[in-house]
Amino acid sequence: MCGRGQLRWGWGHGAPTLTLLFSLLVSAAPSGVLGEGTRQVSLQVIPSCPGCPQSLLHIRAVGANSTLHYVWGSLGPPAVVLVATDTPLSVLSVNWSRLLSPEPDGGLTVLPKDSIQFSSALVFTRLLEFDSTNISEATADPPGKPYPPYSLANFSWNNINDSLDPVTLSAMFQGHPVDDPTGAFANGSLAFKVQAFSRPGRPTQAPRLLHTADTCQLEVALVGASARGNHSLFGLEVAMLGHGPDCPSVQEQRSIDDEYAPAVFQLDHVLWGSDPSGFVQWRPVAFSQKQGGRESALPCQASPPHPTQAYSVPPSPIVQAFFGSQNNFCAFNLTFGAPTGPGYWDQHYLSWSMLLGVGHPPVDALSPLVLGIMAVALGAPGLMLLGGGLVLLLSHRQHSEYQSIN
Repeated sequence: MCGRGQLRWGWGHGAPTLTLLFSLLVSAAPSGVLGEGTRQVSLQVIPSCPGCPQSLLHIRAVGANSTLHYVWGSLGPPAVVLVATDTPLSVLSVNWSRLLSPEPDGGLTVLPKDSIQFSSALVFTRLLEFDSTNISEATADPPGKPYPPYSLANFSWNNINDSLDPVTLSAMFQGHPVDDPTGAFANGSLAFKVQAFSRPGRPTQAPRLLHTADTCQLEVALVGASARGNHSLFGLEVAMLGHGPDCPSVQEQRSIDDEYAPAVFQLDHVLWGSDPSGFVQWRPVAFSQKQGGRESALPCQASPPHPTQAYSVPPSPIVQAFFGSQNNFCAFNLTFGAPTGPGYWDQHYLSWSMLLGVGHPPVDALSPLVLGIMAVALGAPGLMLLGGGLVLLLSHRQHSEYQSIN
């Protein structure tokens, strides 16, 4: 799982308690105010110069009284700067000469500055790999002997223009190590697919995270790369810009509904910042096949976020350009898979998805399928009691109308 405790997902998961059942029934009552808003979303690639490889992906989501700015870039390690403003008129300004300089402070701004209500950043720093050959427990920490990690700051990334899709509001950063002496990525790549949304809904691809117009989805996929061991487990190191002296924690949200991600009864999220806050949300599951399903589901484990010094985080020019020399980063690791069961070694494929947004994470209500099953399960005893009551009432009435011959 992606969490702090014991593995909480599985094919033979025990039934939820009655208390959880009733609490979820209450939460499933009309809660349409969550994520009902719509936004006008636009995607723009901002190049440093005509024909230059350096470019930024700017997602601008405009609401009635606010604007969200997501600035994704692969200068250094892949990173995103998230900015929320209280006006629909805020704009992004990029000073490329400053952004590409050794001191990029001030190269990225959102105007007007006094409209900014929340801002933070995520940096995806390293691709991790572990040898799990001699590990028997899925919850072992670490999950095996670590190989030297791949620094994502040393990857070469594609031209984002080639994958920009205004219809699906998506784009993809796809890359491989610049220096690859073993040829592990000769036929492989690591991809970061970014997708924005103008209204609430669910994608068709598992794990079908519930999104709102205040969120952006990231799907990370490792495809075709050669592992350094027969049973390698892969992971991802993520650093977030902190908003205080302490790091946030990974919080777990339980559910009895697994229709959208079979046998996964949990959502994990990290909240950081004051109100309005930012959040990252995911289901504790990854997939070893492109068409994710129960047979290819892998557990996903997250370490607790911990403070890290700026020097240990590969520098991201876009983060430094917006935030300056702030160094209060918190980092956590995500590990995908277990020593036994399906794994990356099946089809040399691994994918995992997360949501990034502002405010409160989307809340899963019970799906129509589960509500229908519960209605039948709870309705049948009720009908039996009602029928039994009618039978007793009628029999009592017939008895009361009986007249003795004498």
